Amino acid sequence: MKKMTSFLLGLALGIAPLTAEAQSARTIGMPAGSGGMPAIAQGRADAPGYTIYRPAKWPSKRLPLVLWGNGGCRDNGLSASHFLREIASHGYLVVANGTPREERPVLAALPPANGPRPIGAPPARATPDETQVSQLLGAIDWVRGSDLAPHADLSRIAVMGHSCGGLQALAAGADPRIGAVVAFNSGVYVRAGSGLSGVGITKDDLARLHTPVAYILGGPDDIAYPNGSDDVSRIAHVPVFFANSAIGHGGTFGLANGGDYGRIGAAWLDWQLKRKAKAGAMFTGPDCGLCKDKQWTVVRKQFPEKP
Repeated sequence: MKKMTSFLLGLALGIAPLTAEAQSARTIGMPAGSGGMPAIAQGRADAPGYTIYRPAKWPSKRLPLVLWGNGGCRDNGLSASHFLREIASHGYLVVANGTPREERPVLAALPPANGPRPIGAPPARATPDETQVSQLLGAIDWVRGSDLAPHADLSRIAVMGHSCGGLQALAAGADPRIGAVVAFNSGVYVRAGSGLSGVGITKDDLARLHTPVAYILGGPDDIAYPNGSDDVSRIAHVPVFFANSAIGHGGTFGLANGGDYGRIGAAWLDWQLKRKAKAGAMFTGPDCGLCKDKQWTVVRKQFPEKP
């Protein structure tokens, strides 16, 4: 009787009852992010193999969807949690490959670029990838069929990833549903099969990209630097933004709000998916935001002069 009374009260107030799947959602950590919508991470019983990041309070407008591939293609959707809460706090629904397994505390500072392997770096092992490109793209259909569908704008989808997850993002970027791509500390192996990842992508597959793509690399000490730099030199058919800073392969994911990576990633999405000119000013024009930042070196190809 009590459950029925609550159900009827909810209908009277215009509040849709939660589905059994939504009731099983487990929130991890506190809301965070510098955007206007502090965001949470969730694991859901109806989404095994995924971790969800979303604003703690749903806005009235539908949110663009962002798909995320983890460093090492690992099955841990919390591996870049501080960064992904930051992205979601700017008004995005993020679905990360990987079960929510382990969250590391925020770093006070980055380790040396050539020091011990930082958070997010691929494991030194030659075992099969724990997550797949098909899983990454499968999140689109999962969202469409879930109770999150009314909150998602599936006409605006981006794919991003770190290291091996960046290769997943580049491979998934060939899908016609994708509208923007970001590869962090990543790039297709110059010699096919020479790396740890099993992602099935070659240099020839770069021609299948059909959206603007951003490469964010960590300087000469970044093991992906030769591969990503070579990708940028080869891509001649879509706009390419290449930003490089001597921070190593682990990037800034472990810092509060994902550090510079969070700032750059949110701006790229705001420009590409929301068409915000202010965000585009970080990337376009002779005085672009990152162009003026002495910590970053920028290369642009096939690029618009204005946001």
